[in-house]
This record gives sequence, structure tokens and C-alpha cells, in this order.
Amino acid sequence: MTANEGDTPPYDAVVLAGGGAARLGGADKPGVRVGGRALIDRVLSACSGARTTVVVAEPRATARPVVWAREDPPGGGPLAALDAGLRRTTTERVVVVSADLPFLAEPTVRGLLDALRESGADGAVLTDPDGRDQPLVAAYRSAPLRRASAVLAEENGGGLTGLPLRRLTARLTLTRVADPVAAFDCDTWDDIAAARARIREHGHVLDEWISAVKDELGIELDVDTGTLLDLARDAAHGVARPAAPLTTFLVGYAAAQAAARGEAPGGAEAVADAARKAAALALRWADEDQQDASTRPEAGRGGASDAG
Repeated sequence: MTANEGDTPPYDAVVLAGGGAARLGGADKPGVRVGGRALIDRVLSACSGARTTVVVAEPRATARPVVWAREDPPGGGPLAALDAGLRRTTTERVVVVSADLPFLAEPTVRGLLDALRESGADGAVLTDPDGRDQPLVAAYRSAPLRRASAVLAEENGGGLTGLPLRRLTARLTLTRVADPVAAFDCDTWDDIAAARARIREHGHVLDEWISAVKDELGIELDVDTGTLLDLARDAAHGVARPAAPLTTFLVGYAAAQAAARGEAPGGAEAVADAARKAAALALRWADEDQQDASTRPEAGRGGASDAG
């Protein structure tokens, strides 16, 4: 299910990917890789439910299609960049994020949009572990955001260059959502190292790997990884160890073929259906082996050497 399905309202996303990254020695921060994926691609994946995603920066290769925008003059600061991105959006709600959030995920984006809708506020912002607002990890109502931006520009002689973002958010009513992990951003190389270490921890590495593979292969569907892992286990134990990866590959191939022929609804449902069939086969295979083992004569019993 994408972020636009169910009860989550439609939204556009604005990703701020400019800046000089001075604390990274001027490195291309959006392009730094964490878990094999560029930081900007990780953020774009979290906003995959957006109708339109606007990235404010110089164009670059990205894993997902985006609309490019640039503040004038370039380097005018986050408020000027936000205004440039906002001009390319059309929905009543907009998610605004920076491009250096390695742990931002789609459920967090949905949570911000839900909080925005339920609170009636102008914006829903994430807070960091110290309780501080993170206005670049937030969902806003577009109309009050545009109005506040226009007033600020008029007060500043027609422009927003150099103004801090807090000048804008101070004019809005905000609700807060606590998510210290998603609020973690990468400003230094120590932050990058910490992010890379975290995704390799036992409790995170599998989900991170699956997300990375899906991005790399352009796969959008969400599948029940627990079901596939159970299938791999059954195939390994009941048939042979190499059967595990081959079986899961065949399940994916069968699901794609069934969908192409119109015999199955496709997507996650087709994968689940194929996995159930393969799991049942693996269990039948294992049962046969157990039945044969129970009737198999013991070593040395009933053989020619026992004859009188």
C-alpha cells in the first residue's frame, strides 16, 4: 500500500538537497551512500507516495523521477529553497524534508500526514531526541505555508534569501510527532559512520537490505518477508539447503508470470499465493521423507549377513 492509499490524503513532497555541507568538508552530501544507497535516494523512497516530488538542487541522477527546482540566487538558504520548491507543488498538503535523513521511512511520512489531518494545525513536525522541532522533517498545509512565505518575502524587500526557517514556522500553528530515529540527520562524517553501523545491526539489516534491493531493481510492491523467510526455511530443511534461494526466486518469477497472463491480481497478492503453494509442496516433500525414514530397515537388520 502506498502513502496515497487508504485514509492518507494526497500530498506533494519538497526535498531540500542544496547547501555546502561544510561539516563534511564540502562533500556531495546527498550523494553519500548509507547501506549502498545515496542519502537522497533513501529520502525519495520514503516519499514514494507523493504525487509530485520536487527536489531543490542542481539536477543529478536519482533512483526515482523528480521535478527539479532551484532558489534564486542559488545558495539562498533553506527558506528560499523551500519557497522555490513549493511553487512547483499543487496539493493541499506538502511534506518537506532535507536530503540527509538516512532513517526516514514511508510510515513516518504517513504519520506526519495523519497528525496534520487529525490536529487541524498548519504543520506537523518531527522532534529530535532533545524535543527540538525539526521543520525539515514535517508535513504542512500548503495554503498557510504559502501565505506566511509571501508575508515574509514582502517584509524582507521581496525576497527570502538568508532568512532562517524558524521565521516561517513561528507564524504557523504546529503539532509535534516524536520520532528520534527518523529525525536523525547526517551533518558530519561521524553521523555517516553511525548511520552505516546502525543499519548493519541484527535487528535492522534485513529490512535495510530488502529496501535497498527493491530500490536498485525498481520494485515497488511490498511483500511479506516473513512468509518468504518461512518458505526458504521449509525448503532448506525439508528438501536441501540450496533449495531455499532457488525456491524464493521461482516464487517471484511465477508471481510475475501469473500477473502477466492475467491469472492473478499481481503484486504482493501474487507473491503470497505462489509462496503458499511452494510452502505446501515443501512440507509434502518433507513428510514423504519422514514416512520413508520410518519404514526404512535399520542398519544390519534383515540383511543377508543375518541368515543362519
